[in-house]
Amino acid sequence: MMTDLTDTDPAHVGDRSAWAGAYRRVRAASEALCTPLCVEDYGLQTADFASPPKWHLAHVSWFFETFLLEPFLPGYRVFDPAYRTLFNSYYEQVGQFHPRPDRGHLSRPTVAEVYRYRAHVDGAMAALVDQIGEDLWPTVQSRLAIGLNHEQQHQELLLTDVKQHFSVNPLRPAYRADLAAPRSVDALPLAWQAFEGGLLACGDDGEGFSYDNERPRHKVFLRPYALANRPVTNAEYLAFVDAGGYRNPALWLSDGWATAQAGRWSAPRYWERIDGDWHEFTLGGLRPLDLAAPVSHVSYFEADAYATWAGARLPTEAEWEVAAAQAPVLGNFVDHGLLHPQAATGDGLVQLFGDVWEHTASAYLAYPGYRPPAGALGEYNGKFMSGQMVLRGGSCATPVGHVRATYRNFFYPQERWQFQGIRLAQDPT
Repeated sequence: MMTDLTDTDPAHVGDRSAWAGAYRRVRAASEALCTPLCVEDYGLQTADFASPPKWHLAHVSWFFETFLLEPFLPGYRVFDPAYRTLFNSYYEQVGQFHPRPDRGHLSRPTVAEVYRYRAHVDGAMAALVDQIGEDLWPTVQSRLAIGLNHEQQHQELLLTDVKQHFSVNPLRPAYRADLAAPRSVDALPLAWQAFEGGLLACGDDGEGFSYDNERPRHKVFLRPYALANRPVTNAEYLAFVDAGGYRNPALWLSDGWATAQAGRWSAPRYWERIDGDWHEFTLGGLRPLDLAAPVSHVSYFEADAYATWAGARLPTEAEWEVAAAQAPVLGNFVDHGLLHPQAATGDGLVQLFGDVWEHTASAYLAYPGYRPPAGALGEYNGKFMSGQMVLRGGSCATPVGHVRATYRNFFYPQERWQFQGIRLAQDPT
């Protein structure tokens, strides 16, 4: 089970026991995700963009060691000085880092040594939270909040990376063969909800934790628009496939068409046609395609082509946020144990949170007035504001309590190994 970080809200800033408890639960959740793995699985890296599980476990520990223990715990001794390079992801101001495509080459340290590393960091973090002076506690607490949310991000990446790694095995192994089959329901009819637009506020309001890229809060002007009540289903996307959507360049952005042709795309990632019937590789193994469930593992390029074919468009991130701002953050998250998008139910706008990250038409750029934090932690978000697109809402692999209406995820437009789906938008007719 994952953990909700509600007990790390500002109201509990001074409650060190709450922070210590949240730390233990987040760390335990990462290790629980690895319970179904065999030792041979920990070192797999089948694509440059996907890291081995062992690397994820070590990197999140490196984060606490580098940004909290070394600068704030007197007398702290690093577990192994070589880890400073091996498990640094991309922080240039910290020092050198092992190339991302080569993370799967690291047979050493062993899995057992990585778990000892985690235990070493955990013991030191407990001491830090208990012993740090009141003058430094606000700084430690702020970095601890980032570290916990950072580890939750890697919990989702660990799952989606494992799915990628297992998918290339001809045995099609299941991460968890005991995962429940999709519930048998009809697809919710497609409907539209209109929004008046106007001069509206977007971005974090400072009431709880947020990343720096969600700030500052600012005004945006939106024209009237409408959003689909639910994400696009597999059945709807299959109609696009059957209509020759992957063979019609008129539907695609130029870069998208070139990418699809180079990759020989003919369907979403993880779809397979077997004896004339469509199946989908899931974390529960290869299963018949659930036609009522949201389509997932589609890139921005595919989402945009589908929207064009459907006579609609993708929402901007501001349109999505305004619509989601009043909705409860409820949905199919990793804590529910389904680990796959489920068919929509309910009234009004549904599945805004959980199930699939929803593509937007917005490039990942800084908000007006944004300044990255000083120092190496300023590299967390700001330096990636180039060439990527924003997604919103979380997925079935996202921990409960990790997302909010202002949360900005971002990936390159060609990437599709995440649980990425489509919600359509349209302008008034």
